[in-house]
Amino acid sequence: MFKSSKTEKITVSAIFIALGTILSLIEIFSLPQGGGITLLSMLPVIIISYRYGIAWGSASALCYAALQMLTGFKTVSGFFVGEDKMALPYALASIFLDYIVAFGVLCLGGAFRKNGNPSVALCLGSILAVSARYLVHIISGAILFGTWAEWFFTDAMGGEFGAEVLSRYSGFGLSLFYSVIYNGLYMIPEIIITAISAYFIGKISAITGNKAVRN
Repeated sequence: MFKSSKTEKITVSAIFIALGTILSLIEIFSLPQGGGITLLSMLPVIIISYRYGIAWGSASALCYAALQMLTGFKTVSGFFVGEDKMALPYALASIFLDYIVAFGVLCLGGAFRKNGNPSVALCLGSILAVSARYLVHIISGAILFGTWAEWFFTDAMGGEFGAEVLSRYSGFGLSLFYSVIYNGLYMIPEIIITAISAYFIGKISAITGNKAVRN
């Protein structure tokens, strides 16, 4: 990898964080209770971590998380006011898990940066980082939003599948299964799309900060 000055790191990171924030506003698909498929919004942050390492990527990911809270102010404020407001401990826990931790784990995108092939390394890092975010949302959904499970499988999903799920699961098991399915509707496509795009973007040395690798 090319050596980078602190000024260059700050400048490039700021550009990529801004790009990721803009892309996060472009939703290809959105769900009624939050979450949606965006236009590669996490990849710029993953690239930062790949270029400069997990430590630097962690700081960048937290900055990105803060911007996500600002752009998602309507959702965040709904945790505290309105008909769907949550008890204060739950609201704070949701902000911590669904924003700070969920976007913070994108720093894992640099986990394979020492791999000799940038395309493979960035692809694997993307899978790890976005999968980690999916896991965080599963935990948050199961613990904090499990009350939506019955509605989801009755009204949103409905049919034989919903009835089968409700007959098999209850309590925390139902909440966990709901969270896996609900968050998977947008996170699994995000994992696939981000990983494929990362593989091809990994071939562009100007973006990854690597010298070109011949396959």
